[in-house]
Amino acid sequence: MNNKSITKNQKTKQKGFITSTNLILFAFATSFFPRILAAVGFPSLINFAHFISVPFALLVAITQTKTNSIKQIAISYKLLTGLFVFLFAMFASALVNQAGAINAIIDYLLLAEPFMLLLAIVCIPISAAKLKFFKKFLLICASINLLLAFIQKPLIDSGKLNAEGFDGTDGAQGVFFVSGAGNYVSATVSLKFGLYYFFSARTTNIWFRFAWLGAAFLQLIISDSKQIIIASGLAFAILALANTKDLGKTLLYVIAVIIGFSVFIWCANNLEAFSAFKNGIDKLQEWGPGGAAREIKTAPFRIATSYYTSLLNWLFGLGPGHTFGRMGGWFLQDYSNLFIPLHGTTHPASYDAWLAYYGNWIALESTLYHPFFGWAGIWGDLGFTGLGSYLYLASIVWRHLCVGELSKFFMLVVFAVGLIFTQMEEPGYMLFTSMLIGLQWQEQNLKT
Repeated sequence: MNNKSITKNQKTKQKGFITSTNLILFAFATSFFPRILAAVGFPSLINFAHFISVPFALLVAITQTKTNSIKQIAISYKLLTGLFVFLFAMFASALVNQAGAINAIIDYLLLAEPFMLLLAIVCIPISAAKLKFFKKFLLICASINLLLAFIQKPLIDSGKLNAEGFDGTDGAQGVFFVSGAGNYVSATVSLKFGLYYFFSARTTNIWFRFAWLGAAFLQLIISDSKQIIIASGLAFAILALANTKDLGKTLLYVIAVIIGFSVFIWCANNLEAFSAFKNGIDKLQEWGPGGAAREIKTAPFRIATSYYTSLLNWLFGLGPGHTFGRMGGWFLQDYSNLFIPLHGTTHPASYDAWLAYYGNWIALESTLYHPFFGWAGIWGDLGFTGLGSYLYLASIVWRHLCVGELSKFFMLVVFAVGLIFTQMEEPGYMLFTSMLIGLQWQEQNLKT
């Protein structure tokens, strides 16, 4: 009788566990594939599915999964606390600035979903077999993204595929077809997975891992994703500085940065495949005093402060979705028919940023010089309170979940691209990064 009871309990736990993990994968898929599904005819509302699936997956994971691990419980509580602190900052900003409740909800989900997914992954016990299944699932998703990008470029160049005004370079967007900076997002996903797969899939043939990583670099080149090279170089440099206590490791990083930068400069000046990158190198002087690049990237800070009326604006910004993030720049306008009936609000600061964009010659050439970017959006919308609470959440991930140099590098790349464009609010990219960090943490957790 006791044996039957134990077997029944084990089956119940297993059923709950399988439901949690499957929901996590489903939640990730709803953020990763909606662009390409909408492009082939699915309703555009599919882009909003992750706003439901991710919180639901988290709710199921934290309510149905039972773990006795003190470490898992402690990290989960810290992430939950951080999420609630950030939620408070979001709604406080909305209240101070009379922003719509829908603004606060959507803006919160756009920024907090990666941490929600990480919490869902961390709070459940994952076996070696289930971890292997997760890796295979990610391999399939990343491979689809990579193959689609290589298929899209020749089809667009030959006029057989309509990319809504993009050429074959900008239109090679993989599963993020068609979106404003889909080529950069797609290339970053491929590069991150290529590195993860190369270093983690030790039992897989090394030549296959080399081939996958090489294909990811090739996608980066054909898509002219110079922003990713800049962000990756910056992330690598910060990682080197973070390891100053280990002089040997720091020296290796410094040497690698110097060699990598030198090779890149040589390629940009001498190889036709890298010719698109030379244009960016030739414009470095525009970052100096009075330069067009410097003028446009600092415009958000001048614009935001021009609308400040009290100390509260320094603390809570101008309101969720009101300034220089994805919501202020595109979301509220593209889906106005949905948000206006829900009392969504806008602010003239985002309009002023668009005026600055169209009035700056270099901004029109590349998203590298765009006035709408992640960190400006968080600060502009939520002030120093929101920025601080977001950084607190990020610090929990850095201190407790980034178990190796690769995880830290992935996180630093996110921070670096946040200085360039709005990828920090791109669900497919951010949740993909969360999956990579979460799986590396679970893999390390299994070994201890």
